[in-house]
Amino acid sequence: MIKRYFSLLLIVLISLRLSAQVWVVPAENESRKSPFTFDDASRKAGMEIYNTSCKSCHGEPGKNNAIPLVPPPPDFASVKMQSNSDGALQFKVTIGRGPMPSFKNTLSATDVWRVISYARSFNDKYVQEVAKKAGPGATYEKVKMLFAWNKEKNQVQVYLSGVKEMKRQPVAGAEVKLFAKRYFGNLLIDDARMTDIQGVANFTFPNNLPGDAKGMVTLTAKPVDDSAFGEAKADTAMAIGVATNRPPLNEPRALWNVVQKTPIWLLLTYTLTVLAVWGFIFYVLLQVRTIFKSGKL
Repeated sequence: MIKRYFSLLLIVLISLRLSAQVWVVPAENESRKSPFTFDDASRKAGMEIYNTSCKSCHGEPGKNNAIPLVPPPPDFASVKMQSNSDGALQFKVTIGRGPMPSFKNTLSATDVWRVISYARSFNDKYVQEVAKKAGPGATYEKVKMLFAWNKEKNQVQVYLSGVKEMKRQPVAGAEVKLFAKRYFGNLLIDDARMTDIQGVANFTFPNNLPGDAKGMVTLTAKPVDDSAFGEAKADTAMAIGVATNRPPLNEPRALWNVVQKTPIWLLLTYTLTVLAVWGFIFYVLLQVRTIFKSGKL
């Protein structure tokens, strides 16, 4: 009986281990396509990025010499790697998981696609599909972005539109990033999202992101492909953050302010601590001096 239970437990643990290794990619990411055609230039650039950022773990493509990790990094030339769609590879490189680091803050979206271009050079049967986009040949002009808040799904919706053939219409298949303004830069919200046929990209907003005293958060949306959209971007303020009564940096006696405006209790604590430390040092020196003099006697 004990052996039966032990065997059952072992089967369950193995099943959990195998299921944990299955990397599920969201459907909208799975179908994502490169915004440009893979060519010799993109493959060469991708190889350079691979050698710098990927080779140390994945090894030389086709050599099966990846480092021993759990799960093991797949060889770029392997069937396991090549069975992924372009969108799945883009998602996995960008997000990361376990020992696989996230490159969303290290590599640009274009560089990620260049790495995929290099990976596809080891697949003779690969046929690329390029995403439809705005830009040269698409004749979209006066690109605009509008924001909406879906409270039920906790999502920020960005609507991208442009003028084509004298008519404003949604821009589908465009990759967009969303940022929240912070004191020392911009925070990336969710991953880059692709607009659907209605020109809408949905971003999941974190539940614990601080806003101002009224919960207001300043958001910036920007298309990823600068070559197609130029420097197009849009800003808005929405009351979707956690209301935080945080005094501004220039408020008198703020905790993070200059010495002249530091809270009194912090100044007193610091001063007393310094005096206590120096007092202890002098006490130790006096004791050493006393021991030294008594040794002479």
